[in-house]
Amino acid sequence: MNEGDFTCPAYRAIDLLQEKWVLHIVRTLLTGPKGFNELSREVGGCNPATLAQRLDHLEALGIVKKTVQSVMPPKTSYRLTASGQALIEVVEAIDRWARRHLKDPAPARRT
Repeated sequence: MNEGDFTCPAYRAIDLLQEKWVLHIVRTLLTGPKGFNELSREVGGCNPATLAQRLDHLEALGIVKKTVQSVMPPKTSYRLTASGQALIEVVEAIDRWARRHLKDPAPARRT
């Protein structure tokens, strides 16, 4: 495996999953389908244009499924496909690692 080997499956997966907000989106959708605004609130901090772009990309890769429920007013929902659901193992592994190796952040100081 060479650095920058774009044919390596691990390299390609890391390249996708390291994109800002991708794992936050997946983690949020692991609890079930969400509308765009609900997803935005639960992910937190991601601007709507970026969220829409990430969701489009994840849909194109077959990780997320978008369902248009109504056009007027616009209402859509997003859910993980079987491929996206399989990422639960990745999220759980990150959670286990974080619980073992990351220290809790220091409590905020009161002045």
